[in-house]
Amino acid sequence: MQQTITVRTTKRREVLDITRQVMAVVTASKAKEGVCTVFARHATAALIINENADPGFRTDILSLLDKLIPEGVWEHDKVDDNAAAHLASTLLGTSQVIPLKDGRLLLGTWQGIALVELDGPREREIVVDVR
Repeated sequence: MQQTITVRTTKRREVLDITRQVMAVVTASKAKEGVCTVFARHATAALIINENADPGFRTDILSLLDKLIPEGVWEHDKVDDNAAAHLASTLLGTSQVIPLKDGRLLLGTWQGIALVELDGPREREIVVDVR
């Protein structure tokens, strides 16, 4: 089963938990075992699996990206002024694969799935594929 979920971001850069929306697709699929692939259809957004309980971690991710990828110094900035967003998306990645068992995502206790918005605000399409 494949379904697209839409996420509206409200800030230029933010990290949004989408675990519940992904789990809703898994539940609707009625799959008991297999894999769930989550894919962001965008060049300036990313998907991560990591700490889900502490909102400070979301801030830390964005702070790390600021330190690793400064804005305004890249060749692509001459075209679109968002090269840092493209580079961060490339580093973080646009997809994740999570195993399923007993109809549940096999995430660890503190893990969640998050959309990392790098060039918002925008409407983002996330493809969730359950097999």
